[in-house]
Amino acid sequence: MFKYAVIFLVISLVAGAIGFTDISAAARRISMILFGLFFLGFLLLVGLAMLVDQAMTTP
Repeated sequence: MFKYAVIFLVISLVAGAIGFTDISAAARRISMILFGLFFLGFLLLVGLAMLVDQAMTTP
């Protein structure tokens, strides 16, 4: 998912440099949504790992 967010970010930057502002805005919006989903998944996995660590170390 992170790979697609980076791809859409590059598309947005290239389209913005060429002058296609509508395409750039759409690609940027998709990139931000995908990055947000990736980041939430990352935070969820870190929280789950912390809970598992506490469960394993508690006697």
